[in-house]
Amino acid sequence: MAFVSGIRRALRGSSTASSFLQSQFTSIRLSSTLTSPKLFVSGLSRITTDEKLKEAFTPFGQLVEAKVITDRMSGRSKGFGFVTYKTIEDALKAREGMNAKFLDGWVIFVDPAKPREPRPPPPQPQAETSEAGFTVNKTIGWCG
Repeated sequence: MAFVSGIRRALRGSSTASSFLQSQFTSIRLSSTLTSPKLFVSGLSRITTDEKLKEAFTPFGQLVEAKVITDRMSGRSKGFGFVTYKTIEDALKAREGMNAKFLDGWVIFVDPAKPREPRPPPPQPQAETSEAGFTVNKTIGWCG
């Protein structure tokens, strides 16, 4: 019941409830620890480039790489990127300094980057053989 009343206060715009929710959200977001100097930056604008990202994160330490992830087909930004620093201390300063800040008109969020999970190999199509030993090619539609 207390949870529901807390939600009602937040929806009505109660300043104490909204500040409470905001502080809880911030503490949850900052609770994960840095184990590598690589940061995940989300909420990027479509116009943010590698150079703009590098320029924004350079004041916090020695930057190794700043990369905005783009779509292969269109070349447009996917709205997130990665920033890598020389040391974990520089990455921590950048996370504290840039988290929930504006970049190109959008609020960005900076979190520790997770290691990339290996993808399973794509399944290989199995060719079926007929009773006579011929390979059957299952083609949809007319071929001729």
